[in-house]
This record gives sequence, structure tokens and C-alpha cells, in this order.
Amino acid sequence: MMTENTIIPTPLSPSEFIEQLDHKTRREDAQALLHIMTRITGWSAILWGKNMIGFGHYHYKYESGREGDCFRTGFSPRKAHLVIYIMPGYTDFRDILSRLGKYKIGKSCLYINKLADINLNVLEELICAGLEDMEQKYPL
Repeated sequence: MMTENTIIPTPLSPSEFIEQLDHKTRREDAQALLHIMTRITGWSAILWGKNMIGFGHYHYKYESGREGDCFRTGFSPRKAHLVIYIMPGYTDFRDILSRLGKYKIGKSCLYINKLADINLNVLEELICAGLEDMEQKYPL
């Protein structure tokens, strides 16, 4: 039995969600990311699940038969760090990442303590590269 996808669009405004964040730096960084990603993508932000702010969408279907929808790029202002969803997980972005600054990386996630730790111009380049990569696998 397949589980239902819990990462779905919600009616709460991303701006309202950000305003509810307790940590001042996290709130300011989330507002900055909201602005940056809106400008780069041209898409409106949508709150997905409980704490993910996503831009655009795509439909996926795995060989297992599981399928669903998710955002193309986005972020989550979590307590411990900012999580930025910009890498589809199948491309090597080492060259760009080498110029980014202080970060950790997961399969498809970039973990940053605060935006002041990274070069924002390089982050924008990385977001664009991730979107181009997504377009190759999931054309609009």
C-alpha cells in the first residue's frame, strides 16, 4: 500500500508563514529568499506541507508506480538552518558550490545556517542551474 504524499500545496500565504517565524534572522533570511526566488522564477510562492515554500511545480512518476506533484525549487526556514531545494539530485554542481560559501548538502537539499554565510550571486546562479536541470527532466 502506497502512502499518500504529505507535501501538498496549502492555502496559507508564504508571507504569513514567514511572519510567524520566531527567530529574527531566520525570518529576514526567509523574506530575502522569497524575494530572490520570486524574481528569478517569475512564479508565485506557495506553501507546501507545513513549512516548505515552493515555486513552480512538476509531476513525477517513479518506476515503483508512486507518483505525485512537487515544487521545482523552494526553501524551508527550519529552526536549525535554511533548507534550499534547488538541486534535483542527479547533476554535479561542484563548480558552483565551490564558490558558494559555508553550507552542507543532502541528496537534493542545500543546508545553510544563514544567508550571510554565502555569496548570494552564486546562490542565484545555483538556483538557475537547478531550474535548467529540472527543465531537462521535467519540461514545462
